Amino acid sequence: MKKPTNYLVIMLATLLVGCGVHQRKSDAGFTPLFNGKNLDGWVMHGEERWYVENGELICESGPRAEYGYLSTADYYDNFELSLEFKQEANGNSGVFFRSTFEGTKVSGWQVEVAPPGSNSGGIYESYGRGWLIKPDPEKDKALKMGEWNTMKIRAEGPLVTTWLNGVEMVRIEDAKIGDGKGAIALQIHDGGGIKVRWRNIMVKPLGK
Repeated sequence: MKKPTNYLVIMLATLLVGCGVHQRKSDAGFTPLFNGKNLDGWVMHGEERWYVENGELICESGPRAEYGYLSTADYYDNFELSLEFKQEANGNSGVFFRSTFEGTKVSGWQVEVAPPGSNSGGIYESYGRGWLIKPDPEKDKALKMGEWNTMKIRAEGPLVTTWLNGVEMVRIEDAKIGDGKGAIALQIHDGGGIKVRWRNIMVKPLGK
């Protein structure tokens, strides 16, 4: 007896998945930095709160309301990074790259994650030159406050490009950045009252 068409479609899809035709993002060269269960592979700096809830990584101001960071145990020099964030209760945060830490003093570069009108997607050098480049103000509308946003960062030698929800925010070529080495890190700003959710944190190493 001839099987129904929908039955054949289901069987074919099952076979394709089993053969690896249906690829997850990690199969395309990306690997997860966050396992959705715990903070394995990460290093905490400071006393602010970092925890996992419902498969999401959450940063939240602690009683001291100081700066806090969660960095990768491994260093990443040339890479593409893709992640999603959802800002709650202010949402002033950031994504650091090629960064090193002494307590909560960080040497490196931050891609800003902040409330509307605060240059999300721009690049700031901590304990150094300050703002290196800010997005054009009209690009700020790419940020969806209180909703999930997708950020992408590509760092290759001295060239760094950032995207927010598919919009290219900034592109900079800088010799000092090109010489930098260090970890990828998430930040929680000082001041208190901040909460940000993160998920789907994926990295793809690039060639030298």
